[in-house]
Amino acid sequence: MAWVYYLRLVDTKFQADCLVKRFEDAQGWLYRSMPRYVGIYQTQRGRYGVKVLW
Repeated sequence: MAWVYYLRLVDTKFQADCLVKRFEDAQGWLYRSMPRYVGIYQTQRGRYGVKVLW
């Protein structure tokens, strides 16, 4: 399995957490299988993103 990175970086961890919640809420109707892990990562420049492991 490989990581899938959501193609949007945000400035704060709170914004990234909101993206995670939105992604998890959309799982029921948008995707057929649930991912094993959805998490937040931080880039070297200090921005945050969402990563998913199927």
